[in-house]
Amino acid sequence: MQSSESSGYPTNRTKRKFGTMMNDTSNRHQPTTSEAYSFPQINRTPREYQLDVFNVAMRRNTIAHLDTGAGKTMIAVMIIKEVALSLRKSQKKLIIFLAPTRNLVEQQFNVVKENTDLVVDFYHGSKVTKINGKKVDEWDVAVWEHETNKNQVMVMTPQILLDALRNAFINFEMICLLVVDECHHASGSHPYASIMKEFYFKSVNKPKVFGMTASPVTKKGVSSDGDCEAQLAALESILDSLVYTIQNRRELENVTPSASLKYSFYQPNKVDHVDLKVKLKSSLLQYELQLLELQMLLQKKYKDSDEKHDILRKRLANDHSKIIYCIDELGLLCAYEAVKICIANAPKATEECEIFKDSCSKCLYFLKDSLSIIENSLPKGHENIFDAGCDFKKMVEAGYISPKLYQLFKLFQSLGGATKASCIIFVERIITAKVLDMISKRVVDLSNFRVSYLTSNGTSVDAMSTKMQKETLASFRSGKVDLLFATDVVEEGIDVPKCSTVIRFDIPKTVRSNVQSRGRARQSGSRFFVMLERGNEKQRDHMCDMIRSEHSMNANAKKRDPDTCVVEPFCFKETASYHVKTTGASVTADCSVSLIHRYCAKLPADKFCTPRPNFQFLLVGDSYQCVMTLPPGAVFQKITGPLCKSSSGSKRLVCLEACKKLHQMGALTDHLLPTSEEPAESKSSKSTTESPSGVGRTNKSSNNEESAKINSSISTKESPSGVDRTNKSSNKEEPAEIKSSKSTKESPSGAGTTKRKELHGTIPIRAVSGTWGDKPDEGVDFYAYKISFTCSVVDITFSSFVLLLESKLDDDVANIEMELYLVSKFVNCKVSSCGKLHFNAEQIAKGKCFQELFFNGIFAKLYVGSKHSKEPRRFLLETDKKLWTSSYMYFLLPLESLDPFKISWKEIDSCVSAVEFVKKSSVLGAEKPSVDLIMTDSESTSMIHFANRSVHKDDATDMVVLSIHTGKIYSVVEVLQDETAHSPFNGDTTKFPSFENYFKQKYGINLVYPGQNMLLLKQNHRAHNLLVDFNGEGILHGKKIKADSCKVKTDKQRCYAQLPPELLVIIDARIDVVKSLYLLPSLMHRLESLMLASQLREEITGHMTDIYISSSLILEAITTLRCNESFSMERFELLGDSVLKYAVTCDLYLRYPKKHEGNLSFERSWQVCNSTLYNLGISRRIQGYIRDIAFDPTRWTAPGQLPLRLYPCDHDVETIETISDCVEALVGAYLVGSGMTAALHCMKWLGISCELNPSRVNEAIKSASLHSYTPKLDVLQTVESKLGYEFSAKGLLLEAITHASNQDQGVGYCYQRLEFLGDSVLDLLITWYLFNEHSDIDPGELTDLRSASVNNENFAYAAVRRNLHAYLQYHSDSLRTQILEYVKFVATSSTDTNSLQTKKSPKALGDMVESIAGAVLLDTKLSLDEVWRVFERLLAPIVTPEKIELPPLRELLELCDSKGYFIKDTCTSKGDNVTAELRLQLEDVLLIVEGVGKSRKVARGQAALKLLSQLEKIGISSKNQGQDNRDGEIGNKNIKEIDTTPSKITPFDHQPAANMPVSDERLVEKESDSKVEIPVLKSIDTKKGEPRTSLYELCKKMQWPVPTFNSSEQKSKTPIEFGEGVDKKTAFNSFESRISLTIPNYGVIELTGEPRADKKSSFDSAAVLMLYELQRRGKLKIG
Repeated sequence: MQSSESSGYPTNRTKRKFGTMMNDTSNRHQPTTSEAYSFPQINRTPREYQLDVFNVAMRRNTIAHLDTGAGKTMIAVMIIKEVALSLRKSQKKLIIFLAPTRNLVEQQFNVVKENTDLVVDFYHGSKVTKINGKKVDEWDVAVWEHETNKNQVMVMTPQILLDALRNAFINFEMICLLVVDECHHASGSHPYASIMKEFYFKSVNKPKVFGMTASPVTKKGVSSDGDCEAQLAALESILDSLVYTIQNRRELENVTPSASLKYSFYQPNKVDHVDLKVKLKSSLLQYELQLLELQMLLQKKYKDSDEKHDILRKRLANDHSKIIYCIDELGLLCAYEAVKICIANAPKATEECEIFKDSCSKCLYFLKDSLSIIENSLPKGHENIFDAGCDFKKMVEAGYISPKLYQLFKLFQSLGGATKASCIIFVERIITAKVLDMISKRVVDLSNFRVSYLTSNGTSVDAMSTKMQKETLASFRSGKVDLLFATDVVEEGIDVPKCSTVIRFDIPKTVRSNVQSRGRARQSGSRFFVMLERGNEKQRDHMCDMIRSEHSMNANAKKRDPDTCVVEPFCFKETASYHVKTTGASVTADCSVSLIHRYCAKLPADKFCTPRPNFQFLLVGDSYQCVMTLPPGAVFQKITGPLCKSSSGSKRLVCLEACKKLHQMGALTDHLLPTSEEPAESKSSKSTTESPSGVGRTNKSSNNEESAKINSSISTKESPSGVDRTNKSSNKEEPAEIKSSKSTKESPSGAGTTKRKELHGTIPIRAVSGTWGDKPDEGVDFYAYKISFTCSVVDITFSSFVLLLESKLDDDVANIEMELYLVSKFVNCKVSSCGKLHFNAEQIAKGKCFQELFFNGIFAKLYVGSKHSKEPRRFLLETDKKLWTSSYMYFLLPLESLDPFKISWKEIDSCVSAVEFVKKSSVLGAEKPSVDLIMTDSESTSMIHFANRSVHKDDATDMVVLSIHTGKIYSVVEVLQDETAHSPFNGDTTKFPSFENYFKQKYGINLVYPGQNMLLLKQNHRAHNLLVDFNGEGILHGKKIKADSCKVKTDKQRCYAQLPPELLVIIDARIDVVKSLYLLPSLMHRLESLMLASQLREEITGHMTDIYISSSLILEAITTLRCNESFSMERFELLGDSVLKYAVTCDLYLRYPKKHEGNLSFERSWQVCNSTLYNLGISRRIQGYIRDIAFDPTRWTAPGQLPLRLYPCDHDVETIETISDCVEALVGAYLVGSGMTAALHCMKWLGISCELNPSRVNEAIKSASLHSYTPKLDVLQTVESKLGYEFSAKGLLLEAITHASNQDQGVGYCYQRLEFLGDSVLDLLITWYLFNEHSDIDPGELTDLRSASVNNENFAYAAVRRNLHAYLQYHSDSLRTQILEYVKFVATSSTDTNSLQTKKSPKALGDMVESIAGAVLLDTKLSLDEVWRVFERLLAPIVTPEKIELPPLRELLELCDSKGYFIKDTCTSKGDNVTAELRLQLEDVLLIVEGVGKSRKVARGQAALKLLSQLEKIGISSKNQGQDNRDGEIGNKNIKEIDTTPSKITPFDHQPAANMPVSDERLVEKESDSKVEIPVLKSIDTKKGEPRTSLYELCKKMQWPVPTFNSSEQKSKTPIEFGEGVDKKTAFNSFESRISLTIPNYGVIELTGEPRADKKSSFDSAAVLMLYELQRRGKLKIG
């Protein structure tokens, strides 16, 4: 011990810290009058005795010994305020207020909060933080740091503080004041004592201590003043404080008057009921014997069944004890009620074996027999025996009630009068409180009293819930309860009103109990009754001891002079402990046992096996030595502790040694807590945006119906079927921390938000770049790639082209063959390399001229500017606009012939001539030569005079011409024999009488030959997306294409022009060249995509020669579904997901041989979760390669072409998932292209290094080989024969079939780690099999196949089918029973999916199959082929698309989603079963079905089956549902759009359409007056998509079918203005939508919205009108 410090009182060591703690308090005024402190919040001021105690407490550490209700807490508040006031602002000090119970903590917190302006909070076991939603026991250092920084005063239970100190979450040096309520508990191993011994006495800067108690002496009695003094001294010593009480109790008596002590004597019980007790004892022995016989019937002696039967026997004995106690103390009537209470709490067996169910029933039968035995001893009609005027004396004589109870009734009757009674009756047992409550309510003579009971909220079957406690206390405080039967829970601390009477039905056992229970009677003139048995000397002596002890306690407390008394130093033996230097955390031998149990509780477990340590004690000489065995999942199994004189001490010491070793091995953190299962990296970099994916082996739960939310849209990404069948995220694992934070609002700059979208498709393609544009006078060498086109219609021909690049393409890009799809035919395109070509400067110039003329003349424009703009109208090729850029330089030139390869220079030269002619033309400028000078003077009618020359009219057809006034390129269809420029204009004849007049007024052109025949020309049209067969049966057939410009419109009429020949320049190019030009955008888009894919391949693969993957596979991996291609990343993503999971799993398994399955699962979850993959993808710029927007040919631009429509800036990656999916798809593509080695290389490039080192595999095999398998050799050989595989390391197989429950047999291993490994390998192998076997199905169906194949239910079924279940090594009777029941179920059930879903399989069976797969993988040195050879036969037959059956609820949800219906579900628990009700509102009928099962999943599945059956009967089924044509906007997923004109819909009621005048308002009034609650919409948000969302949510809430939209488009040649202000838009097209909403049992409302510039906005317009119409009809309230 340290010597006392001097701080003004050198002889008093308890005052040493106050002087150093306070900031210059020597001149501080100490209040001595009551005016100094006031508490206006509660209108109270300190009394003189409170100020007396306060002044003493401010001078030294003090234990305030004052009566209950004397205001000790207010003294504590005064001290808290004074200490807080004295602290410097720069100091961070804490005031800790300790209270022993949860109720006291909350009570004292409220007092401190109401009477100070300090920041205060409370902490107990149920406290949950808002930071992470966890309870106090699970808080980490960050949460505690937040709490300590936030608060000035922390009110908590002592155990919370002790744990926080031991874990170094709170530094004891931060505490400046320690208030200890009910401090008499500070003894032995109580947390109060532990805090003082472990931290207070070892601290340098000790806090001030203020203790509070009504009874510092706690023992049952004292024999002398010396004993009393010893108890006081011990309490003072442990708290380093002096006990102080007031000398003059006069003022205290006025404030809290003492209750007058009265003894109430009752007669001894004269009826012993011996015969009755004998019968009850006989019945007890009979049922105990039956329990033992049932236990012996079990085939094997399992520890769990033995434990359960031991519990039942104890329960049986306890119930018997309660009955006998009630007979002796309360009488037969009360015993009868006690038995009824026991029956209500009788144990129930759910999902247990039949034998254990029988065993549980024995307890119930005993209670029923006991009830019958007692009832036979009661008179008939005993239920009404307490009616008015009953004779209590006769009931006592008959033994129906005890004399003690009779005396209590008389006391109650004495309480009657004018004033309301407020009485607490203290009893010893919970059963007594319950029985007396029931009996008192039956006594008619006590009917004027309102009765209740209050007991503790512990873990016993009779315990009261916290909620019930609070409700009962509130009723008693408010006067709603007069008589309160209570256990000692009310004695200490819980604030109850100043009751008038306290009755000790059972005498107090300790001085503390006596003092505190008496203190509950606080009213003036209150009475304290102690009930004693007359003539019972033992009770009399006990009460005398109590009185002497109390007097001695008070006398000794008064002797203590605060200025002279010195507290004896506390001497304690230093206990063994372990400290962490880095944090200061510590664990002592005393708390080490609980820490070991906490560590074991974090290990993987199931309901059949609870991980816990096993202890064996060895006697070495006269000392004990303990050997502890930890469960299989621990980092080590056995440890031997040091010698100790006692067995309990040796147990503590071995646990301490284990804690030290666990910390050194990393299983305990530096705060001495079990290592978090979440990897540390996730805490700093995880994202809160991704969708929930679950934790652990979530692929097995991907088929879980519970994950589907009933009333949410199933579709998240449109697929061919219109509903979400992809569900790929089901196999992506998320750490628990990520999962728990998903509901939090993401920060504005978080990953994946609109403010932080990563652009994709922005990586420049190196292959199309060129430097030759900057060298006009130099020749250039090109790599040539010839392009040939072959049409499926033989008569149709296309010109071949050549692609000239400065860079050489990879062979798989340079030599491809593909098909382009036209309306009624397709064109085969073949690209092949044909060496190098050299172009001189002249050829380059000509090539540029050809490309500029044709691509601008067909796909863009050759004239820029206009008379309406500031820029004059000019010929594009005469301007200085830059049409070529070095990042995009290549030639596309026509070929004269393929073989021999020859460029058509003649056609190119013709383009050059045409351009030169246009430049010299006088059409656009008077300074240039006039057209008539160029034209010939021929008057021949057979000749046609074009602008640059004349040709015979028979040669004009199919000529390619250029309009010199518009710059458009046409092809001649025919010569119009009856049309000249003098003919009437085919447009507005009022404005333009003739064509001649039109050209004069519109363009200022005077025609030279107005009399020659006009030409009918075929106009050029925009390019179409020819990559997808929209009219065929391809993989994307029927998919909704969002980009309308990508569609091939088959119903569009050909557009022709009529022009005079003199305005046309002949281009000597074949029409086949023009036709081929329309194919080039789609072809080049595909080629450029392949170039980009090849570029990415080069980055990933580098110069490795042993890895080859085609660029087409890479392209597929970077193409999203939104591109509307015939391929996408979806399938590769599914495969890559499994590869990532497998590789990471193998790496973790081999890298961390000591980590258990839980740690490994969470580590894996983090490594393969979306946010991690997203970050890896971003670091490798994957977002720049992703193709995430449909190809729009109108936005495609060739080199030399003026871009008119750039790609929009909204083609960003919408979510994290897009990039993470691409990462997975790349891994999957590399697996397909070049095997697992290539996939691992791709992962390594991405930043996921998985070292599947053979040496680690050998170490894992060697470790498993140490398992002793000789006793199980026959079992292993049988399993091997069933598998068709012989293990080299038998220990692997033994471990794979060993359940964790076998730890009871001393087995230090189980299958959990192998299950972790096997889960991933089966997932990969089955996914790979399905991927290759079903190459023609879409990704959603592939996902469903995997979900149906890779799940615990399927594996368990395979185990039973192959009879592997019989060889599972376990030691649990509950598991054995569940397995037998499942085997029986499988034998008697069909094998269809829905049938098997009605019975939950034992998880252990599926786990065993997975663990065997893991064992085979290790034994074969990671040979996936060998594992599949074994398991393909084991799991056969693997489900096929034809035989797959979706879970009933999933099928129902998808069906209703496609039809636009909503389902409402409600689940309720009834006994051991769950009842699920599903309600489906159709247009004219409400369907309601119920399903019953052991779980919500089973119950909902059963209900879904019934509802599907009913729907099928009325013609609604998933088999005949059509394609979903729902609009795909977010927030509007379920709103249908009908593209065809709907038939007339007749309302159910005679009701006018919404867009017609409504004269009959009765419908509105009728509905408004109905009892149906009208939904309320606060306001209508007019942002795009929001009106539809609001309408959708309303329909969902009301269960109305989804509204349908029918849109129509109107085109205009003049601009149309829409909207006003900032929303004002101009467009040439307008859309108008008609909406139809069906309200069941009401009718159909139809109306038409206002015209809008786009289709989606027209939907919103119609939705807004519908919402207002619903308000008008009384179906909705807005505002």
